[in-house]
Amino acid sequence: MKKNVGGIDKIARIVVGALLIGLAVTGTIGAWGWIGILPLATGVLNTCPAYSLLGISTCKGKS
Repeated sequence: MKKNVGGIDKIARIVVGALLIGLAVTGTIGAWGWIGILPLATGVLNTCPAYSLLGISTCKGKS
């Protein structure tokens, strides 16, 4: 898959994903917090399927 997530977008996805998972683990927001796996995975893997469908890329340079 092509990389289409970069820079601040990548950092934000990792932080938000980790925060949601942390809140789910502590029971603060319940099971819905496990949805944080998605932004965490897209941030770590540098690719977002939704971005691919929409033709969006936040990576600088060639991907």
